[in-house]
Amino acid sequence: MEPLLQVNDLSVSFYTGESEFQAVKRVSFELQKGETLGIVGESGSGKSVTARSIMRLLASPPSQMKSGEIWFKGVDLAGKTQKEMEHIRGRDIGMIFQDPMSSLNPTIKVGQQISESLIKHQKLSKREAKKQAIAMMERVGIKQSAIRYNQYPHEFSGGMRQRVMIGIALACRPELLIADEPTTALDVTIQAQILNLMKDMQDQLGTSIILITHDLGVVAGMCDRVVVMKEGEIVESGTTEEIFANPKHPYTIRLLNALPRLDEKKKPKPASLVQQDVHDDQPLLEVRSLKQHFNLGKGNTLKAVNDISFHIRQGETLGVVGESGSGKSTTGRAILRLHEPTGGDVLFKGIPLQRLTPAEMKTMRRHMQIIFQDPYASLNPKMRIIDIIGEALDIHQLAGNAEQREKRVEELLEMVGLDPSHAQRYPHEFSGGQRQRIGIARALAVEPEFIVCDEPLSALDVSIQAQIVQLLEELQQRLGLTYLFIAHDLSMVKHISDRVAVMYNGKIVELAESEELYNNPQHPYTQALLSAIPVPDPAVEKNKPRVATGEQDKEGVDTGDRYHLEQSRWVEVKEGHWVAMSG
Repeated sequence: MEPLLQVNDLSVSFYTGESEFQAVKRVSFELQKGETLGIVGESGSGKSVTARSIMRLLASPPSQMKSGEIWFKGVDLAGKTQKEMEHIRGRDIGMIFQDPMSSLNPTIKVGQQISESLIKHQKLSKREAKKQAIAMMERVGIKQSAIRYNQYPHEFSGGMRQRVMIGIALACRPELLIADEPTTALDVTIQAQILNLMKDMQDQLGTSIILITHDLGVVAGMCDRVVVMKEGEIVESGTTEEIFANPKHPYTIRLLNALPRLDEKKKPKPASLVQQDVHDDQPLLEVRSLKQHFNLGKGNTLKAVNDISFHIRQGETLGVVGESGSGKSTTGRAILRLHEPTGGDVLFKGIPLQRLTPAEMKTMRRHMQIIFQDPYASLNPKMRIIDIIGEALDIHQLAGNAEQREKRVEELLEMVGLDPSHAQRYPHEFSGGQRQRIGIARALAVEPEFIVCDEPLSALDVSIQAQIVQLLEELQQRLGLTYLFIAHDLSMVKHISDRVAVMYNGKIVELAESEELYNNPQHPYTQALLSAIPVPDPAVEKNKPRVATGEQDKEGVDTGDRYHLEQSRWVEVKEGHWVAMSG
């Protein structure tokens, strides 16, 4: 049977001045009708450049297709003009991009953006196009679609915007759908819904899919075959079962080994590191009835953190998980008084932080630091690394003279696995993983005891995530650090945390030791989160029940308190295992 798509010997380079960067090198693969092909690899491996080459979306210059053929339904797309490609894009080949906010036009109503494609490619009247667009919005799980047709992208959540993108991509029922990291920016439950939606649409329309991702757990459940890319080349390809059961290339093996798995037991932490929870012992950090409310105007208040309590012992890691908007990051910032809490108490070594003056709080921050989510945005691009890290030393008068300051910065870089000579470089000269190491070095500069790790892994590839987690664990053992580790990747949280708190709608709904929580989840929200996590095992993933693809409560269907948290009470179901139960 002739393949729907066949890519032969594709090479793409980018030119800046006299220099050439070979992004894709002699890549060949094919896709059968109704099949899903996964293209996996880390950032810079050439995945997205390959996808955009198929769609002919790369600007030339600076890009140039140096060689190759792209046969689609017996026609070589490489020889098509941009005018001819405009008729193929949308009608025959649809594409879902990684960031739905930047891909949707913010000034045009979402329904009209779906209608546009139908009017252009199927020559429908505005009235008929609107009717079909509303039907497509319903089909991709957007309720009240006749009303939401007239809303703008900013009125939709990330998950709903991605549904709109899928609606646009599938409106004309293309034979090929290219999904370029379609779930990277989404929470695990929304990710599961989007992937299930793509499967449902494939079942209904017979669409072939190319899924580009760095998440092998996603590949396990979605793909029939896999192509593994590294530095612009295909290093391995085969059926999904073959790749997972018997990977041959060292890079594929490294990618698979880097994946944290929920069904693996976590390694025990050295007993000497964690302070035993004797009744008389004071925890390092204690949070009592913490509240953080934000005034939204017109009498509306957002209760981002709504009366939560917990403690963290010396040398312990408390993981905090939950979807976007659950209050995780706000909790971390409120503890450090980066936001002034609305109410409650935060005690560090028994000292109530809310009673400290600004000057006293500045001194206290030497003992309490934060590692931010986006390592690039949190580093000043105009400053060299020696000054980014040295600034913390200067503020707390720990630098000494210039020579001592430079020596300390070099020691810190070495501590986080970077070359001391990198101190003279600027942030743009580093990869994402290296920039996150610089952020960690900056946090360690003042020798803190407690660090809030605010989604420190979400911007990184899976193998780099594993390296950063290993670094954080090594530093904890060496320096006796205590962490509040905030993340939405529950697999990684399990492996780094001693205990885990699950947040939903500003509340903690469950709190237990890591293994206990994952083996015996009690709250329905915790159970939903865990069931949505893709497992890097095709046999397990293909037999998992599908998560509902309908619109979520927080999209405005009800009050958002589907678990009746305001009426709930804390119940200790087992020693150290607490659950918010209603009634």
